Amino acid sequence: MAETKTVGKVVLGDEVLVDLTADTITAEDLKKGVTAHDKSGAVITGTSTKDATTADATAAASEILSGKTAYVKGAKVTGTMKNNGAVSGEISTVAGTYSVPVGYHDGSGKVAISATEQKKLIASNIRQGVTVLGVTGTMSGTEGAKAQAKTVTPSLTQKTVTPDTGYNYLSQVVVSAIPVVRADNTSGGQTVTIG
Repeated sequence: MAETKTVGKVVLGDEVLVDLTADTITAEDLKKGVTAHDKSGAVITGTSTKDATTADATAAASEILSGKTAYVKGAKVTGTMKNNGAVSGEISTVAGTYSVPVGYHDGSGKVAISATEQKKLIASNIRQGVTVLGVTGTMSGTEGAKAQAKTVTPSLTQKTVTPDTGYNYLSQVVVSAIPVVRADNTSGGQTVTIG
């Protein structure tokens, strides 16, 4: 049987024709199926299936969509990020907020003011001169309000006058005159009774 020898350096006279001795290529570094020579001159066939180095990758499983795979720092990582698809929500109060769930969103979801609240945003429900979400009010303040005219009798103590149940405001308050009664008395003068 013939012995096979490999040569990593070929010198002809003073001239170096081939020098593989400083080469560092290995089968693991060479693309799978590709052949070359290592530093000893031996033929090697590549075994690497990598097409990029991932040593500086920073993705975590929670940042990769669930069921998808990627390579991070040379290791295969299977994603755990939830696929929420089209996420939609409503806001129905003045301080209302919508918490966007953690995960992937396909960009077609929407957050809006609830339809019930949108129906209330009409010009006649907003005071004149005030604009709410692009709707300018036309209400003067008395539409649908029920006014009450009242007559009250004064007293010696402070009295608060408010509209009765079923009325929104007082349109007029008439304060009756304080009753004064004068009568002649036996001393020749007058007795004055107020109230």
